[in-house]
Amino acid sequence: MITIRRAEKKDCKKLLELIYELAVYEKAPNEVTVTLSHFEESGFGANPVWWAFVAEENNTVLGFALYYIRYSTWKGQRMYLEDILVTEQARGKGIGKLLFDELIKEAKEKKLSGIVWQVLDWNEPAINFYKKYNASFDGQWVNCGINV
Repeated sequence: MITIRRAEKKDCKKLLELIYELAVYEKAPNEVTVTLSHFEESGFGANPVWWAFVAEENNTVLGFALYYIRYSTWKGQRMYLEDILVTEQARGKGIGKLLFDELIKEAKEKKLSGIVWQVLDWNEPAINFYKKYNASFDGQWVNCGINV
């Protein structure tokens, strides 16, 4: 039986393993540079900046969805889904749907105006998953960023 629950500090090591698995899938394993201590502090320190749900079966974490709150000057507070992943061997059990449905519930409870995220244009399985939720896809915006 799959259980969805809020992530706890004790989950951070496993979450980082899953984040690395996602980075490998996205062909960017060297991009994961966050340390365990920084990750823990950012989620469970005095001023958390991220929250997550985990999916587990028999006390084993099989997936997660990690988000934070962002502010849109046009839409107000919105949930930003940073990462959602179900480990490869657990796919096909409906775990992604359970996690995504929990995110929607959380956004509604917090009275957020919506959920936004990014998906790689070649990630057809993810795109098809999001289409089931009638997600809109915007091809006009270009991602930008700098490292400091």
